[in-house]
Amino acid sequence: MLELDAVQTLALAGLTLFLGYALCRAIPVLSRYNLPAPVVGGLVVALAVLVAHTQDTTLFTLDTSLQTPLMIAFFTTIGVNASVALLKISGRQVLLFLALASGFAVVQNLLGILVATGFGLHPLFGVLAGSTTLTGGPATGLAFAPLFEEAGVAGAESVALASAMAGIVCGGLIGGPVVTMLIRRFQLRTPEPAPDAAAADAMAAVVAGGVDDPAPDEAAREFGALKSIVVILVAMWLGSWVSAGISATGLTLPAYVGAMLVGALIRNIDDRTGWIGLPVRTTDLIGNICLALFLAVALMNLKLWELAGLATPLLVNLALQVLIVALFCGVVFRLMGRDYDAAVMGGGFVGFMLGTTANAMAVMRTLVERYGPAPRAFLVAPLVGAFFIDFTNALVITGFINFWH
Repeated sequence: MLELDAVQTLALAGLTLFLGYALCRAIPVLSRYNLPAPVVGGLVVALAVLVAHTQDTTLFTLDTSLQTPLMIAFFTTIGVNASVALLKISGRQVLLFLALASGFAVVQNLLGILVATGFGLHPLFGVLAGSTTLTGGPATGLAFAPLFEEAGVAGAESVALASAMAGIVCGGLIGGPVVTMLIRRFQLRTPEPAPDAAAADAMAAVVAGGVDDPAPDEAAREFGALKSIVVILVAMWLGSWVSAGISATGLTLPAYVGAMLVGALIRNIDDRTGWIGLPVRTTDLIGNICLALFLAVALMNLKLWELAGLATPLLVNLALQVLIVALFCGVVFRLMGRDYDAAVMGGGFVGFMLGTTANAMAVMRTLVERYGPAPRAFLVAPLVGAFFIDFTNALVITGFINFWH
């Protein structure tokens, strides 16, 4: 048995990441449905650990002390990228779309609770298999898993992985067909004229992850990376105090909430003053690296045997969740304008309410390649799916946990 320290554990996580990327390249279906490479690689290692467990063998022990800092760093970058100024881009539609997504997150949890209760499970099992992992994806599911364990949900990390993975696959599968039915039924067409240059530039910036100075030289890139790292660390430092203060009131919160709020505050002050000049793409890159390593470490440490007996409740919950999000896509279509852009937004809605923003973008890209551009959809859906829903979903999940804890 290998006994790995924190650095060795992180090194193994890096190797696991590259295994995931290699598998995604070698097996096209994995990339077609936007399965994250860290999850693929981590799942392979977790399955190997499961096989060894059935033989009463332990492959390794991990020092996961860096797992939580990596997770907090990722969610801090989500906060840093959540600029209120972005709401000015199709602001009313963004707010309406966010309200629909946040409200549907509550519906996902209520449905999950009904399924869990029907199977005699803890009600919070339904919340974990609801918006925590479907709207939130694997990162949010694993971040909240310790709180669900404390509240009485056994094997919360394994449940989070299973639910998130299944949701990602379903989000990639059903978004396109559901919206295609809407497009054909209402004979929808791409809007004319094409978007003006400003809207196109804004759309590109949102999809790319923000606006940076064009083609900075090497020294500027290094200084920008340093600024991003320091801002993230300072936000994590101050955020720990914010989280401690909130927890002192009796609220149960995941460790990242304070840092995410501080990150958002720093970003919006910088937007107004320009004091820091945060390089958004660089911050986003750092966040993605932290997320990949966090997921790899978390998944390597999963105990998949804890899922025994939970397969049926998870499958029933997933089937009902898929059905209700497909039906709600029609509501999104009507409230967002009953036009072609609104239909494509519905595809994005299905993608990130069951999986991740990558699912949403893949579904929408497939639709526009076939039916034509949908500029408003590509302004609204990424803003909500990539930035703002993480804030509101965290509040929704926290509310349910504190109600039942």
